[in-house]
Amino acid sequence: VSIICNAYNHEKYIRDALEGFVMQKTNFAFEVLIHDDASTDKTADIIREYEAKYPDLIKPIYQAENQYSKGIGAPSIFQRPRVTGRYVAFCEGDDYWTDHLKLQKQYDAMEAHPEIDMCACAATRINALTDQVMGTICPADRDTVFRAEEVILGGGGFVASASLIYRTSLYQNEPEFRKFLKLDYTLQMQGSLRGGLLYLADYMSAYRVMSEGSWSERMRKDQEKARKHFEKVQRMLDL
Repeated sequence: VSIICNAYNHEKYIRDALEGFVMQKTNFAFEVLIHDDASTDKTADIIREYEAKYPDLIKPIYQAENQYSKGIGAPSIFQRPRVTGRYVAFCEGDDYWTDHLKLQKQYDAMEAHPEIDMCACAATRINALTDQVMGTICPADRDTVFRAEEVILGGGGFVASASLIYRTSLYQNEPEFRKFLKLDYTLQMQGSLRGGLLYLADYMSAYRVMSEGSWSERMRKDQEKARKHFEKVQRMLDL
């Protein structure tokens, strides 16, 4: 399994993400592909600390210049070519995992369902400012398989992005809507097309709300940017 983690100015949060990775207990090999987009705080220093401690596990890229501001997306340009695993697990630098068996449980579930391309799990919503639990992201109270129609209607927050694991084969033959707009939402949609989205009701990940510099916060503060974004989402759904 290849874990993809993208970080930028996540000094307050990145240690939780890294701890969630290194605590995983598995009977298979996994790697942590972490990309720091020229953070201006101590994010890169913390990643280097873990790289030194777990050199065979933590595989970082440290950018000298911020790539996002140049319109360059880290996941597709820098991260995807490094993936060596049969599966990809995803967790942004301000989110984290809470169960040391998360990868093993999801790996086993995917191996048992070769007709399915993606697996998610239940997650807690954490206030980034207070660390208090604000709620949950749990579209069902038991393990189930959601149809693609349900995932589409659920919107981008149907499941937590930090809960996802999916087959690397999704990177091949991407549908037009995914090529047009690369979002958690379109990834979930694509992942559910072939056999549905496999969902495990175990709480194994945490999604931080209102974290500094997050995409959601940028959208909330810039209404014009949000308007343009949702026009793109509408076009994507048309596709």
